[in-house]
Order: sequence, then C-alpha cells, then structure tokens
Amino acid sequence: MKILAIVCSPRPHGNTEILVQTALSKAEEQGAETELVTLAGKNIYPCDACYSCRQTGKCHIKDDMQDIYTQLSEADGIIFGTPVYYWNVTAQAKLLIDRTLVFSMNRELKDKAAGVVITMGRTGSTSALAGFNAFIALQRMVMVRYALAFGGEEKGLVKKDERGIREAEGVGEAIAKYIQAQKIPNR
Repeated sequence: MKILAIVCSPRPHGNTEILVQTALSKAEEQGAETELVTLAGKNIYPCDACYSCRQTGKCHIKDDMQDIYTQLSEADGIIFGTPVYYWNVTAQAKLLIDRTLVFSMNRELKDKAAGVVITMGRTGSTSALAGFNAFIALQRMVMVRYALAFGGEEKGLVKKDERGIREAEGVGEAIAKYIQAQKIPNR
C-alpha cells in the first residue's frame, strides 16, 4: 500500500509539513510505503480551462504538476495538508485541486482513500476543510479522516498542540487501515 502526502504550504518545513509528517509516520507503522511532496518552490501554473484534457487525457501544461500526476495515480491513499490562508486553503492547494481536472475525465482518483490535515492560527478551518471535502467528493475519492491543529506563524508551534498531533496520527493510521480493509492493490 502506498500513501502519498502533499503539503500545500508555501513555507517549507513549517507547521503543516510537521503535521503531515506525523500522519505519515503513523501510516508507516501500519506497513504503508509513504512519499511526501511539498508544493513550496514548485513551478505549477493555474488551469487555463482549455479542456484539451477531455480529448487527450493529459494536461497540456508542462510544469512540476506532471510528476505529481504520476504520484497521485500510483498512490492508494492521499493525505492533503494545508495551512489556512484567509479562511480557506492556500493558493498552492487551489492550484493542485484545479489542475486535477484531468483526472475527473477518467475518474483516476476514484475510490482512493483521502485525508486532510489543516493547520491554522485561530479560525478558518471550516472553509478550508469544506474546500477539500468538495474536491474529494467531486473526484469520487473516499474521505477517511481529517485533522485540525493550531500552528500559527511560528515554525514548530504545532508540536505543542497535543490534540492536533493525535488527530494527525489518526489520519495516517485510519488511511492505512482503510486501504488494508478494502484490499486495494498496489497500483
């Protein structure tokens, strides 16, 4: 079983990445092979709504998303991590979501296990989670579990949120157990 985690924070090695790594560690304890992708510093352009993917099955935009498409396809489960920016997901998360339009044509993400990890200062987690819930539903993935944690601006602060850490561990464990229970084969 392979679990991919995508950190949609523009800040490398920040609170969201710490929390996502926590989830991956727990998934590894359940026997999962894991992979971490961070979008910080990646060159990803927005979807230009050309819809050529409907005819070709591929996105015509050549950027760092091309590698991520392969990683998404090969994963049995995917953990998405985002900090809250203005009561919603980051621009990087939205770019990722929009660029998966290519997968909606052939339902390539259908039935994959999904989890979401959100870090926030004080508020906004509801809107960020709603954005990912909508994306996961539209792609016909299975939302297994989510985690919310307080991170704020200071890197590493999320480690003090014991409940958030436990929730992140729960995401990793639940996704691995879900994949095992569904007997989803390696792709």
